[in-house]
Amino acid sequence: MKHSIRFEYESHFFLSHEPTFKEKEIWLVVHGYGQLAEFFVRKFKSFYSPERLFIAPEGTNYNYLEGFQGRVGANWMTKHERETAIANNHRLLDKLIGSFMEHYEEKPKVHVLGFSQGAATATRWASNWSGKIDTLVLWSGGFALDLNIEAANEAFAETEMFLVLGEKDDLITSESIQKQEELIRNLGKQVERLTFDGGHELDTEVLDKIINANK
Repeated sequence: MKHSIRFEYESHFFLSHEPTFKEKEIWLVVHGYGQLAEFFVRKFKSFYSPERLFIAPEGTNYNYLEGFQGRVGANWMTKHERETAIANNHRLLDKLIGSFMEHYEEKPKVHVLGFSQGAATATRWASNWSGKIDTLVLWSGGFALDLNIEAANEAFAETEMFLVLGEKDDLITSESIQKQEELIRNLGKQVERLTFDGGHELDTEVLDKIINANK
């Protein structure tokens, strides 16, 4: 007989700088499968600013990237106990962003970027969060295929959305693109599509167009 129990859990996150709580904007950047937040947040280093706080949460599941030793990466879920992992991710991100927002007298804009597996995780959470998402960037990934369309329509009513893909990304298939296009049609929202000459990676020039457009 299967049972469940909740307990206090310690999770890690990394920041671009120690917050002053006078920042004008927050970027919540959600890494992909097999990455670590410590290194992922560094990819945004050229965009660090006293007025812009980057917060990089780390997936709560860990695995060796090859075999049974060596480099370790984090992930947001696997197919095993998937629904439990999704619920845990929502509680983690709610708690994390809430712990910062409560300290601001003037609320900053909130932008969310999800990379690869982190894109689906970001869309699930953002569509359920009680706050306003000003910008949602899905990079080398897309909307969660099980996204609640009705909830997402309401949550993203005033959200600017970007879908970014590398033209040489071997992990993105024509089938996955087709599914995303169908989901976007069902959402009925405008999504700006951007591409770059690269693979499954972040591109500085495209990041600059998105981040600095939201000053």
